[in-house]
Amino acid sequence: MSLAVGLSPDHRRLAESDTISASSDDLVMHTFVAIAGLLIILTVLLDAFETIVLPRKVQRAFRLTSWFYRHTWVPWVRLSRLIRVNSWRENFLGYFGPLSLILLLVFWAIGLIFGFALLQFGFGQHVRLGNEPINFGVLLYHSGETFFTLGYGDITPTSPLARTLAVMEAGMGFAFLGVVVGYLPVIYSSFSNREREISLLDSRAGSPPSAGELLVRLGCCPDPIVLDNIFRDWERWSADLLSSHISYPVLSFFRSQHSNQSWLAALTTMLDVTSLVLAGIDGIPKEQAKLTFAMARHAAVDLAQVVNAQYDPHAPDRLSDEELAKLREALAAAGMRLRQDEEADAKLRKLRSLYEPYCEGQARRLLLTIPAWTQDEKKKDNWQSGPWDRAILAKGLGERVHVIDDHF
Repeated sequence: MSLAVGLSPDHRRLAESDTISASSDDLVMHTFVAIAGLLIILTVLLDAFETIVLPRKVQRAFRLTSWFYRHTWVPWVRLSRLIRVNSWRENFLGYFGPLSLILLLVFWAIGLIFGFALLQFGFGQHVRLGNEPINFGVLLYHSGETFFTLGYGDITPTSPLARTLAVMEAGMGFAFLGVVVGYLPVIYSSFSNREREISLLDSRAGSPPSAGELLVRLGCCPDPIVLDNIFRDWERWSADLLSSHISYPVLSFFRSQHSNQSWLAALTTMLDVTSLVLAGIDGIPKEQAKLTFAMARHAAVDLAQVVNAQYDPHAPDRLSDEELAKLREALAAAGMRLRQDEEADAKLRKLRSLYEPYCEGQARRLLLTIPAWTQDEKKKDNWQSGPWDRAILAKGLGERVHVIDDHF
């Protein structure tokens, strides 16, 4: 004050003008910070609402969840390429789905804590024990302890707005805990329902599955209703797959329990089988196959958009002329005749073009394997394999030899 008194009137007005200008700049900065915090909170809440409560669109103009998975899956894939052992690489990729689900929840929580810290910095007034200075780092800590309802009481909001923000954040922390408790069971319930049908496919189409193997095992049944019932079950499975994976995109990254199975392989196999039936197999009706193909193709197209798959015009042909001839021979050996004329071949090519590019794009994106149309060599199904099989077989052979020796 003594310095201000000694100043001339012009200098005093200049000093007051600088003080008002600095105060105005601080107000603008605090207002800008508060608005930024509000935008962050609204963005996170909208993303969480669309992901958990209103998951109904294949594509959105902007979504944090999609951005999160695009920028975490790519580096994870690059790390997996450093692993040379295929089984280890597959296990590493299998960790991404469950781990990313936890990281997404953490990502949301960090966004909300940071947003409320910006709001408190912009609009709030606080007192700290010991009259220590309040800075943004302290307010970030205060926001975190409020969000997780720790309530140490070392930082106290003093203005009505700061207290209101603290109460709102604490309530949001409780709501976030409820979301975590309710969200995870829904995810794993959808995963379990998806895997049930994939496991049933093991004894019907082999592991990995193939269209030729399924038709050889079941297509020659005297009653065509058997195959129709299988198609009907897979029509519903495709609809459930489409609904659950659009609602919860993280499920696309969940690998199956066995490395030679996947939801994409199962979906592609059913599209292959129904394509063959629609192209023409004597004695097998087409009505249910047409419905199953339509639903499965719908799932393949929409889910390719969910995982941001890319079209590759130079992808190799899955069914060459030689493979098609081999498939016809295998079906003929099982008592089925696949139509062999230009019209049938053209129809099969057209049907394949409707889904194969989408399935192949997803396979490249998710590092999954598209099954072949036929099995080059006979392999044991998963239900036929066990860790003790060799020991049990060796013991059985040993007892058999012992009995023969005693007999002679």
